[in-house]
Amino acid sequence: MAEKVRLSLQISEDVNRFLEQMADDTSGTKSDVLRRALALLKVAHEGKRKGKRLGFVSDSGNLETEIVGPL
Repeated sequence: MAEKVRLSLQISEDVNRFLEQMADDTSGTKSDVLRRALALLKVAHEGKRKGKRLGFVSDSGNLETEIVGPL
């Protein structure tokens, strides 16, 4: 396992409440939520560099929502 680095950041109360809710919903910690979010961002960024698109696909395979904007 890679060596861990401690990180400190300032966030708004709204963002903190969101992180707490996500942590509660996923039975994890706020750090877990941030790690997962960064992992998803990494995949999205790498895909974009390869000319791929990010979106939500329905069970039938139809693109329901495409995520656009800076990644």
